[in-house]
Amino acid sequence: MDFKGYIENNQERFISELFELLRIPSISANSNHDKDTRAAAELLISHFQNLGLDECEICETKGHPIVYGEKIINKNLPTVLVYGHYDVQPVDPIELWDQDPFKPYIKKTLIHPEGAIFSRGACDDKGQMFMHLKALETVMTQDQMPCNVKFMIEGEEEVGSDNLEIFVKENKSKLSNDIVLVSDTGMIDKNTPSITTGLRGLSYMEIELTGPNRDLHSGHYGGTVANPINMISKIISSLHNSKNQITIPGFYDDVVEISESERSESRKIPFDLKDFKKSIKINSVHGEDGFSTTERQSIRPALDVNGIWGGYSGEGAKTVLPSKAYAKISMRLVPNQNWKKISSLFSDHINNICPKGVTVKIKEHHGGQPYIAPTNTVGFRAASKAYEEVFNKLPFATKDGGSIPIIALFEKELNSKTILMGFGLDSDAIHSPNEHYGISNFLMGIETISRFYYHFTDLSTNPQIH
Repeated sequence: MDFKGYIENNQERFISELFELLRIPSISANSNHDKDTRAAAELLISHFQNLGLDECEICETKGHPIVYGEKIINKNLPTVLVYGHYDVQPVDPIELWDQDPFKPYIKKTLIHPEGAIFSRGACDDKGQMFMHLKALETVMTQDQMPCNVKFMIEGEEEVGSDNLEIFVKENKSKLSNDIVLVSDTGMIDKNTPSITTGLRGLSYMEIELTGPNRDLHSGHYGGTVANPINMISKIISSLHNSKNQITIPGFYDDVVEISESERSESRKIPFDLKDFKKSIKINSVHGEDGFSTTERQSIRPALDVNGIWGGYSGEGAKTVLPSKAYAKISMRLVPNQNWKKISSLFSDHINNICPKGVTVKIKEHHGGQPYIAPTNTVGFRAASKAYEEVFNKLPFATKDGGSIPIIALFEKELNSKTILMGFGLDSDAIHSPNEHYGISNFLMGIETISRFYYHFTDLSTNPQIH
């Protein structure tokens, strides 16, 4: 079967169809874009129908809809459930984008001399999710699909997947499968594939501090009342000690320490610290004492401020002592940590250390559990074979510092393991201005996924195959 030939012959159309999806500003966090998230869901349904999927439907939730479709060839064959999301992150700060984030364009870069697609959602996750639609088309054009496939594409991954959790629990039979397949992670570099076998969990919180009942003149009141911005800065600075460890009581209680043999094995994964610093233009790395950069971003928990605001931040000067100050804080969690427990510990700690003169309100936004996948499964072996055929080398098994909140739920509710076949790169600037996705990654991803279906079917139905 000539997967590569078909993909090359149709790549301009594939990219054009992806551009249509990328033009839709489906920002799930902003209610002003509710019509756009709906438009993205409707566009995906039309693609499902054109592919010949059955049971195509837009499944309503209390938030943004879930798009579902399936192709059941034979109930005796294995079933792959493809999960992805069509919602995207906000584009702020908009002034740092080189061009309109929802007017996709192609530009050559040092890493992608063949060109990369620049747009919000190009890599996370519209571009990677769309590979699965084109892989299905590629396989069905070349031959009959070797296994059953179900698609479940949501519109709330970037805000916590709360409604998808409800949907999964209420539709276990509909979503029954032998493996969940996801492309929302990355590779080590453009020529070195990897399969993500671990994801950190997430607890996302917000602090609101209130001081005086209104903004005050800093000359009349400065030095006499607690300034909420000063106070929230003290709180934030106290959340790490001199060793860059998190100071919340009980935070590390459930952390599973990784053995030295496992740490030694992880050091075999290619990583260039010099290139890492150069890629984000920093002169030094920072983090918990006693751990390497790759360990800090994968096997260790972290706490970071994602935003802080209050008072006057416009042009020029305004001598104001603010009434309120805010901060958004994310905590990345490792196996055995429970995000609900961590959220509670965080809230208790902030309440306990809140300075006099201000009052505190804490909001829990969303979270998700960490996830670990084994490497001795049929799914992992099938993915490894597919990567090896396309990239001419076996993929590494890596742990990712990011979070996909719903993955742990798939195992709990559907009794399904997940294979994370990502094709993005760290340099693709997801969640940042000028997000992009290499054209070669997009096309090679389509081919790798196409091959995965055959290997997964062969290994599932012929367990003696090695």
